[in-house]
Amino acid sequence: MHINLDTLKEDIRTSLDRDRFVVFHGYARTVDDLPAVYWDTERYPDHEDFLKSAKAVGVSMIVFHQQEFTGAMVEDAMDSLESGDVSADDYRLIKGRLEELRRYDGFTCTMELSFDYQGRAYIYELRSEWFDEYSEILEELEFGMSGDKEEGADPMGGYFSKN
Repeated sequence: MHINLDTLKEDIRTSLDRDRFVVFHGYARTVDDLPAVYWDTERYPDHEDFLKSAKAVGVSMIVFHQQEFTGAMVEDAMDSLESGDVSADDYRLIKGRLEELRRYDGFTCTMELSFDYQGRAYIYELRSEWFDEYSEILEELEFGMSGDKEEGADPMGGYFSKN
């Protein structure tokens, strides 16, 4: 699903104001110790449905988090690439992918709405496709640098039968 989070961000603000939610501009809830339940944004992408659920259970405050993509994020990934142990071909490929991502500097890359109800955090999270690509690159760099990546190594550690 291709979605412009900057446009959606304005739609969400309008919905929050219209429904008279108190908006708390907070950090991403994924780091909370509170058990979390995630909204299925693949099958039910409309934020209005999430807000209707919050309203139905009597919630009046929504935590709103958004993250802007910056050139510094690309620089950090470039630094990881420089210090990483990757082949020359992988280096060129990853560097090119990171350079392409620079065009998103200043765009919203992830957005989250959440509320607490009966000891759980209910979370509606969207990420742009290009930010998912950036996150995959970071994982590749981390995995490649961890020393765990061996040619032909069994990713499951040999615990499962290959039958």
